[in-house]
Amino acid sequence: MNKHDAQIRINELVEELNFHSRKYYVEDSPEISDYEYDMKMRELKSLEAEYPELILAHSPTQRVGDVPLSEFTAVHHEVPLKSLQDVFSYSELEDFDRRVKKVQSDPEYVVELKIDGLSVAVEYKNGILVRGATRGNGIDGEDVTLNIKTIQSLPLKLAENVDITVRGEVFMPVSSFNKLNRQRQNDGESVFANPRNAAAGSLRQLDSSVTAKRNLDIFIFNIQKFDNGTFKTHSESLDYLKSLGFKVSPFYNKFHDIEKVFSEIERFDKIRNELGFDIDGAVVKVNDLSLREELGETVKFPRWAVAYKYPPEQKSTKLLDILINVGRTGVLTPNAVLEPITLSGTTVSRATLHNQNFIHQMDIRIKDTVIVQKAGEIIPEVVRVVPEKRSGNEIIFEMPLNCPVCGTAVITDQSGVAVRCPNRLCEAQIFRKIVHFVSKEAMDIEGLGPSIVQQLIDESLLKDVSDLYSLNAQKLMNLEGFAQVSANNIVEAIKKSKNAGLDRLIYALGIRNIGQKAAKLLAARFKNIDALMSASAEEIISIEDFGDISANSVVNYFSDENNLELINKLKEYDVCMQYNQKIDDLRFEGKIFVLSGGLDTMTRAQATQLIESFGGKTSSSVSAKTSYLLLGDKPGSKLEKATKLGVKIIDEQQFIEMIK
Repeated sequence: MNKHDAQIRINELVEELNFHSRKYYVEDSPEISDYEYDMKMRELKSLEAEYPELILAHSPTQRVGDVPLSEFTAVHHEVPLKSLQDVFSYSELEDFDRRVKKVQSDPEYVVELKIDGLSVAVEYKNGILVRGATRGNGIDGEDVTLNIKTIQSLPLKLAENVDITVRGEVFMPVSSFNKLNRQRQNDGESVFANPRNAAAGSLRQLDSSVTAKRNLDIFIFNIQKFDNGTFKTHSESLDYLKSLGFKVSPFYNKFHDIEKVFSEIERFDKIRNELGFDIDGAVVKVNDLSLREELGETVKFPRWAVAYKYPPEQKSTKLLDILINVGRTGVLTPNAVLEPITLSGTTVSRATLHNQNFIHQMDIRIKDTVIVQKAGEIIPEVVRVVPEKRSGNEIIFEMPLNCPVCGTAVITDQSGVAVRCPNRLCEAQIFRKIVHFVSKEAMDIEGLGPSIVQQLIDESLLKDVSDLYSLNAQKLMNLEGFAQVSANNIVEAIKKSKNAGLDRLIYALGIRNIGQKAAKLLAARFKNIDALMSASAEEIISIEDFGDISANSVVNYFSDENNLELINKLKEYDVCMQYNQKIDDLRFEGKIFVLSGGLDTMTRAQATQLIESFGGKTSSSVSAKTSYLLLGDKPGSKLEKATKLGVKIIDEQQFIEMIK
């Protein structure tokens, strides 16, 4: 085939394949078999390999980039991607309706699903996809074009050759999420907490080939910029987006009566488990675009829309058994074994029961019917018992007198709440301690997941965390499932962890009552492990935010001969025990931040790290010493206290401006 004929055939194949992709991924009405589609794709790839200069920008072969990125570049949103004000009750929706009616007496509302995903902006020039960017802080995001192109339902070329920027919500279907977590579990990797977290992690992969395997999807719900637009209503704009080839919300019905808006919200709630993707509410928008102009916007939110958030989904199920988990400090934690249920998009078969007091207070018995929900839409918890469903066969639970793993007689803490196995050689404790030591927040030894740690313990290669540093590639290659490359990677990760620094090491040691923040404060105060080991409780209490319990925990830890022996072993392996943090920019020196609610562009841990990198401190509670309350989504009681004390309240955008 000559070049001219190849050009014609490539054009034909690209148009055909994009058409059939839309039929399959957007309209759910395929017209050809998977085999026929694959044969056409194979032909296209063959022609493009022979004539690479003829590859079209909107060819389906261009959905995955060849070369991984080293970093994401910043993108400034010409039209800000604002968030919506959340409401949690119908009375709040009625307040919204009243405010709108002050401007127009009979407004029309569009009600759409509130997809639980990540907001993005996608830009097209002359009908061709040229850029995709994350929402970021609403003003500036990150360029994720290569990753956004891997989403099969997002057209690379529109039905019209227009310049348009649209906004959508990227999400991971529940089926893809379950498949991904099963795969990660089999590979010994940590599983994602929910589809939203999985989608976020997938969209921010530097290698688009990884993103492509995650089967992300997208709903487009707004036109951000379109010079040719002459729409009178939002619903008209959605119809137009649909005609361009976009996958839009499956529901965008119109209502004048706020009571009918309530009914639609309730309808969404009833069908949410049948959708195949997660929603966490419904979005109510004024339909008339001219009325939107009149209503205007605040600094943070538009006044013409609100997001109704559903309360945590609750379901009843049978509590089949109560099993005991032994943690790294020896604490025995009871866990409910549940008859599996689907809750907030995932299968739930376990829930923590905290401790014996919790079980007694709630009168939880084995074989009870219980109500379960996900705390923060992530962690399953038992909310209450349904006593009227008891048959008389229920079994009252008592904590065991001996450790279920090693058989040692358990002891009860002075608090009378925590039951503990005192045997430091208990295999369960050794396993948990090593898993904690290698975790990302501690020494960050990549590749050593729980299943590999257990394998190393079973093979007697690990008896405590210091044994990690005696591992070499040959020892690992003698184990099932290890090859030269994987063994070398783990050895390199272990070697790299030696320079993690004193603050990470303190946290990694698993000292009772010492978290990441406390570990950093100790490292900053004492600078090296020897000074810390000889510190008195009084010296430690002098550190701000330290009390008797945490100070005594540190002193007790370093008074134990076994722990001192472990430190000496780590020293012999040249593990860094110095604190070498240098802060050049001390703009937050002397400032104390308190964080409340979730943030959009970063985790709370990342925000804390940024504050500390500029010499500031964070605290868990608001007081007269607090300099700033950093307010995120769903703030708690801290806002009220900060207001009373006159503490300066900042939002995420203001915080970002402070650290630029």
